[in-house]
Amino acid sequence: MLSVACVTEQEIITRSRQGVLRAEADRVAALVGLTDKELAAALGLSASYLHRLKVEQRISQDASERLLLLENLLLHALDTFEQRHKTVLGWLRSPLRELDYQTPLQALDTVTGYTLVDRVLGRIDYGIFG
Repeated sequence: MLSVACVTEQEIITRSRQGVLRAEADRVAALVGLTDKELAAALGLSASYLHRLKVEQRISQDASERLLLLENLLLHALDTFEQRHKTVLGWLRSPLRELDYQTPLQALDTVTGYTLVDRVLGRIDYGIFG
């Protein structure tokens, strides 16, 4: 169902080990309009630390992995919701029963949360709700 180019698992491993540039984080956040606070939380960083990073600096391996997972997740969400950026952002901020009444953004504080949120999107793709 996914018609957008996502980063492969092997690319995630390789690029995470190298560390991605802070500028990439801004690009990913701009896909749907995430705030710096939302982006930092999804990357497992404090907002103040994220602000201190220069655009040409590399972020840590863990934060890089989360960023690449976030990119894939946002691309999947945009595909699911037919490129409606505001709809995706609203969905990310809305509590879902499938996530024990957490918002998808709240679930992204763990790597497992990324998997769960992606599964919810997959269920929406196939018309399986709640």
